[in-house]
Amino acid sequence: MKKIAIFPGSFDPFTVGHDSIVKRGLPLFDEIVIGVGINDRKRPLYPTESRVQFISELYRDEPRIKVMSYDDLTIDLAKRIGAQFILRGLRSVKDFEYERDVAAMNKKLGGVETVLLLTEPQHAAISSSVVRELISYGRDVSRFLPELNKPE
Repeated sequence: MKKIAIFPGSFDPFTVGHDSIVKRGLPLFDEIVIGVGINDRKRPLYPTESRVQFISELYRDEPRIKVMSYDDLTIDLAKRIGAQFILRGLRSVKDFEYERDVAAMNKKLGGVETVLLLTEPQHAAISSSVVRELISYGRDVSRFLPELNKPE
């Protein structure tokens, strides 16, 4: 059976921390679907289509990574695409408590397991909300964002 994981988030913007979780998750799964969530309660900096396009371009040479937007619950997306896992990153104890509760609910609602990867120390302080704030003040955030076509 093919092991499919969803890596859900708003990814506004998609950071080097997100990229790290995806790359570290690849050895664990046959396919990772990066689900760009549409949340009407948030005012995104970048349109959903732009986020999907950027992330798709970032992984264009990796056929095991797919990118799509969705506007329902992550567990509903998991059922729709046949994913058995949800991949998430943890930066802190605060993240753990939230993710633990969501993971338990997703398990109850759909039998989907959540796999939590600890954020690499150099990425622990990076969050999309902090990067958005830096952008709003005109700061250079290039070191916090993955580069397209960057050689490994």
